[in-house]
Amino acid sequence: MTRKQEIIETAKTLFRERGYRSVSMRDLAKVMDFKAASLYNHISSKEEILADIVLDVARYFTREMELVKQIETDTKTRLEAVIDHHIDLTLKNPEAIAIVNNDWMHLEGEHYEIFLKMRNAYEEDLRVIISEGVESEELKSKNVEVILFSMLSTLRTLHSWYRKRSGIDSRQLKSDMTEILLKGIVSGELN
Repeated sequence: MTRKQEIIETAKTLFRERGYRSVSMRDLAKVMDFKAASLYNHISSKEEILADIVLDVARYFTREMELVKQIETDTKTRLEAVIDHHIDLTLKNPEAIAIVNNDWMHLEGEHYEIFLKMRNAYEEDLRVIISEGVESEELKSKNVEVILFSMLSTLRTLHSWYRKRSGIDSRQLKSDMTEILLKGIVSGELN
């Protein structure tokens, strides 16, 4: 791991615990047992650290969505793939997911614009998948925006909920979340 990667990993923990705005470069240096000035030999600013974290996650989701879009299959299978990659990254890198959800709005300039473009494109791609499922009647619900909101709000906040739970097997989590998000929680038909 390079020194820059060490700084970013330490920052992830601090940003998740305290929030981006509450962490100074001096705090980061103290935790790493550095002099604050020496951090700047490896990184130009706290915002650069945030951008590295947030844009790395955004690039991951962009790559995963490109793979999902290439799958020539039914809507259910494509939505399962979306749920899978959200859960995978949440379990592998919960700090980064928390930072993306809580601190992306602190990005500046070009970093902010790049992130918004990727986030909006991802949401639009998911909206298209859901719309196709509604049109083909693979999905029961007819409100694309409600489906989109329900899926994304659940998946984006999984890191917070999962952090408080231990011992839940990742395969079971994927299976249960997929079942609930795609089929609901009531067995049988409602009158």
